[in-house]
Amino acid sequence: MEQAVQVFGSILILVPFALAQWGRISAHSRPYLLLNLCGSAILAVLAGLTSQWGFLLLEGVWAVVSANSLIAALRGRTPRATH
Repeated sequence: MEQAVQVFGSILILVPFALAQWGRISAHSRPYLLLNLCGSAILAVLAGLTSQWGFLLLEGVWAVVSANSLIAALRGRTPRATH
């Protein structure tokens, strides 16, 4: 079951990433940021539960950055850098 949740969390990050690389979605869009936040939060929780500290650091920071960017987008702010 844990593996299925990990795959699900990974898919939530990888699908919008691939779509952004192919020019189908903006990396600053709300759906992109929301999916990244959800996927990275899932993976961060699993990493914490299994004491995978490096992975927890990676996914925890990813979740925090995604959350901050999503909040900014919801408030109508644009990102500082577009490249």
